[in-house]
Amino acid sequence: MLATRWPNAVADALRHAIALRGPSLCAVCRSWGRGRVCATCLDRFAAPVPRCRRCALPVLASLSVCGTCLTSAPPFDAALAAFDYRPPWDRLVTAFKFHGALDLAAVFADAIVGVERTRAAPRPALLLPVPLGATRWRERGYNQAWELARRIARRLGVVAEAQLLLRLRETAHQLALPLAERAGNVHGAFAVEPRRRAELRGRHVAIVDDVMTTASTAGEIAGVLKQAGAATVEVWVLARTPRPGDA
Repeated sequence: MLATRWPNAVADALRHAIALRGPSLCAVCRSWGRGRVCATCLDRFAAPVPRCRRCALPVLASLSVCGTCLTSAPPFDAALAAFDYRPPWDRLVTAFKFHGALDLAAVFADAIVGVERTRAAPRPALLLPVPLGATRWRERGYNQAWELARRIARRLGVVAEAQLLLRLRETAHQLALPLAERAGNVHGAFAVEPRRRAELRGRHVAIVDDVMTTASTAGEIAGVLKQAGAATVEVWVLARTPRPGDA
């Protein structure tokens, strides 16, 4: 009970230390081990794969950018993903996003950090979680993107900001919409806090979210950030939905 009244960083550090010291049931295979997801399952289901550096979709090992991004680059400059949105991660991401499974936040943040540390690229100075609308906040009681962003920022020694990027209106769940309607669903839904636009001028920033499917949300936010003066915008996600037919 005491830990809930401490600053987030202290409480997180304590919980993480306790998790490392004691055994835990793996969220994937349900066997006892160290960490919320055991090393065996991470090796089996989260092994690194070559990904397009622009959109984070899987590519051949000999390629750095996929054909789609070569002919029609997304509004953001780079992207990374820890793994594909497929079993067993789809189930765990759903639990984390909708059902309060915040015990998974640390292992998910570590997965994104692990991918970022393999890159030979400049690191963003600022992490911005995709914001939730008021209705979703009331439903969940937390923003899963912020739970990732603040942990990632602490591990990498960068800054995470939860109030710089705003959601102007509620939108339908992207997963509930046909692919062709998703860009329109998020158009005009985001803005930069007007009094803080100067904080983005010339900055290298990364948008943090749980899943990227069509990249409509990420593309919309990247456009907003660049209009506000951001020099480079990346997208960091936990999971990337494979192309149709690749799943």
